[in-house]
Amino acid sequence: MTNKRVKCMSCMRTNLLTILTLIGVVVGSVLGIILRSTRDGTWTEREVVYIQFVGDLFLRILKGLVLPLIVSTLIAAIGTLDLSVSGKMARVGGTYYVITTTIAIILGIVLAVTIKPGANRSSDSGNQPEISVRNVTTVDTLLDLVRNMFPPNYVQACTQQYQTVLTAPAGYDEPDIYKWKMGEDYVDSMNIIGCVVAAVAFGIAISSLKEQAIHVQQFINDFSVIIMKITSWVIWLSPVGVLFLICAKLIEIDDLAVLVGQLGLYFVTVLGGILFHGFVILPILYFLAVRKNPYILVRNMGQAIATAIGTSSSSATLPVTIRCMEDFHGVDKRVTRFILPIGATINMDGTALYEATAAIFISQLRGMSLSFGQVIAVAITATAASIGAAGIPQAGLVTMVMVLDTIGLPAEDVSLIIAVDWLLDRFRTVVNIMGDAYGAAIIAHYAKDELAQIEVEPEESHQKSNGELTSVNDTGL
Repeated sequence: MTNKRVKCMSCMRTNLLTILTLIGVVVGSVLGIILRSTRDGTWTEREVVYIQFVGDLFLRILKGLVLPLIVSTLIAAIGTLDLSVSGKMARVGGTYYVITTTIAIILGIVLAVTIKPGANRSSDSGNQPEISVRNVTTVDTLLDLVRNMFPPNYVQACTQQYQTVLTAPAGYDEPDIYKWKMGEDYVDSMNIIGCVVAAVAFGIAISSLKEQAIHVQQFINDFSVIIMKITSWVIWLSPVGVLFLICAKLIEIDDLAVLVGQLGLYFVTVLGGILFHGFVILPILYFLAVRKNPYILVRNMGQAIATAIGTSSSSATLPVTIRCMEDFHGVDKRVTRFILPIGATINMDGTALYEATAAIFISQLRGMSLSFGQVIAVAITATAASIGAAGIPQAGLVTMVMVLDTIGLPAEDVSLIIAVDWLLDRFRTVVNIMGDAYGAAIIAHYAKDELAQIEVEPEESHQKSNGELTSVNDTGL
């Protein structure tokens, strides 16, 4: 009984955040339904704002963490790359990360656009207010995206981003939007793309300078650890924030039954996409690269998968992932200890797929039709969000705010998906660590000749030193 009690308490401590979040979801839902029924949906906007106040504070804190979290994480991860010693590993790893993240985002977008989980399938389509979309062409949206990658003022980029403004010619109605007058404006929205590009450039510079920038690298690493610690504290506030956000959202929604059906379809869509990517696409890529049975790696990663489900944290699972890859799958330690920590920071396929799907789902709920340019913006921002997401439970909520902001959706709409996010987060974490594991195995396969050469060089150097010592001793000195 004592051992069982100890195991039970250990399990409770490990899953305490998830349990509290689930309690917050349940209490918020029940309270929202009760309050909704007391006045037959006649709550005023001001009363809803009062109820949502605590949740708004939680969202404001999350938004405040976006910039320092993403910038510090990116610089720290890229700055640690030693391209001179592990050039092939870095090249293969970078290529693998780009390919898998791109596939994950494309899969998420295709599923969301095809299945349309947020579309209202009832006869009454007015359950959500439509968001006005500004007049802009797809070309302008894409060009604005590129412009924002290279902001003229990086201080301004922390609070504003560039936007093309089209105005109809005065005096007559011109239907062709391409003939409208072009202007420019800076809107109050963080230019996260520009900050990401700057962080990547800064990280590459640190990596290339090596010893000359070692103190800067150490400072960035320490700063990143501090920000992740603060983020973990804030995430512990999520049960309370979730409670008030869900309660207010349930009071505000016109048709609750429609939302529940849409949320269920969203859950199935994201879960199906995540599992398909993790256990079909990634194994196929591994087989094509290594020509070995990919599911042997899944078996060898069993302990890490269980840990990922239990902790919902890539960072917490990292030591177990390294052990499984080294002891059970036989991957070189120099690969696992170089690639896996970086992968746990910047290679999050499950998070990328979730961010893209969730943003499109919420836009569908709001009746907002996304242009091709906006979908591209979602894809790029979701990539940046997945790279910058900390490897801790439900850190995707922090970066999800950034993705919504990119396409002009209110940050409080995160509450629409929080009810199922705690469960999806566990499956996202599993796919995240599986992507890292498959990547480490592929990199070890392609870099084995380089690793063998690195093993020989110290021996040759040692023999050469012995030879020089012998020749010196022969001279009698």
